[in-house]
Amino acid sequence: MKSAAAYIRVSTDEQTEYSPDSQLKAIRRFAENNGISLCDDYIFIDEGISGRSAEKRPAFQKMIGTAKLKPKPFDVVLIWKFSRFARNREDSIVYKSMLRKQCGIEVISVSEQLSEDKTSVLIEALIEAMDEYYSLNLAEEVKRGMNEKFSRGGVISPPPFGYRAGEGTFIPDLENSAAVQMIFYDFLNGMSTRQIARKLNAMGIRSVKGNLFEGRTVEYILTNPVYIGMLRKRIGEKNTSDRFYQFSDEVAVVKGTHQPLIDEAVFNEVQEKLLHIKSIYPRYSRNESSEYMLKGLVRCDSCGGTLVRQRASESLQCHRYAKGLCNVSHGISLKKMNDAIIGRLKNDFGDSVFDVNVKPCTKKNESNFLLNALENERKKLERIRVAYESGVDTLYEYRQNKENIQKSINELIKLLEAEKSEAPEKYIHGSLSCCIDILESGYASEALKNQIIRTVVERIVYVKSESTVQLWYR
Repeated sequence: MKSAAAYIRVSTDEQTEYSPDSQLKAIRRFAENNGISLCDDYIFIDEGISGRSAEKRPAFQKMIGTAKLKPKPFDVVLIWKFSRFARNREDSIVYKSMLRKQCGIEVISVSEQLSEDKTSVLIEALIEAMDEYYSLNLAEEVKRGMNEKFSRGGVISPPPFGYRAGEGTFIPDLENSAAVQMIFYDFLNGMSTRQIARKLNAMGIRSVKGNLFEGRTVEYILTNPVYIGMLRKRIGEKNTSDRFYQFSDEVAVVKGTHQPLIDEAVFNEVQEKLLHIKSIYPRYSRNESSEYMLKGLVRCDSCGGTLVRQRASESLQCHRYAKGLCNVSHGISLKKMNDAIIGRLKNDFGDSVFDVNVKPCTKKNESNFLLNALENERKKLERIRVAYESGVDTLYEYRQNKENIQKSINELIKLLEAEKSEAPEKYIHGSLSCCIDILESGYASEALKNQIIRTVVERIVYVKSESTVQLWYR
């Protein structure tokens, strides 16, 4: 007797015959009539999931993983219709072929049974093509219907903060609608988005998803025209860089049917203020270089967040404080923090000799970051030479750059030579001495300094209330 697994999928609450129970009943009846044993342990069900992508179906992936076991746990996979297996021809071909060739398992539709002659290959391909066409056409129809509903002011999205869902519209949520009005008036009265976020969090108010408020969450509310009775929908790419994207050509705005929470004059005044702030304080590009020696190492003692570099003031600040998620400012001069850390390293390791059992380094296990850093410095030499020959740099600039880079190369070579020493204590003492010299130098790159300090320091905590810094060594 052949053994079988059953795979069942429903994407939406459709007709009764599409339900999991109905599909399983038809599969059990087919198995009984054909002398096939169906074990309850091998019934895999994906509910409310589209068949367009196999990767997003956990039960399907579990079935495929089970099928690969040795010896094979079942001989066939029974499905109600081929569309339940996949609505994507590529997925269907890949997984059916894998099951057949690697596992010796066939996929059988109980309602679309095929003969065993060669014409069945053509018929199955036609069925799969029709299923994929139906899926693509349905997606287009749904999108068209949503666009039409939106154009008439109909709701096509979950309710935003301050509203709850009604019958085809948004209904003001009494508690949070008052918070929305408070946000707008606090902003006009001089509070920043970060300060407003802290105020909301202190009041115990949470976002739609139950999260703490951040500055960007408040900014999103301030720029959302839903609060003046409008609805908006993005019609361009999702990764637009426009912060205030309701002003963008990539967004459509229509009159809604819900009750406004904010007066239009107040909303427009807020937009003008936001645009004014944007023109004065433009955001830095994410691609802009921001390397510094302590990057990713210094933590806030209040919330555990990372202290990040503030370019305008050349200082460090807790990134969660900047978003309104931390109540204590941890601003400190970057130079002051650098000096404190280097001073502590010199005090702890500067003149020390350690007796540590360390295996001598070989070419296979020597430090990769030193080799990579050395290679990068040599590439820099080539780049400054090209810049000089191209007339970009003067002879004086070329000589200065070359001298600085060569110093860094010499220090890295010293470190690599120290690694090859057979005496572990000399290697450790020499490495730390050279490392501290590099950290204090003005010619080594900040990225190299960060790599070096990470080999010694695990994390740093800035205790603002005591004006102290705590170091944890590796």
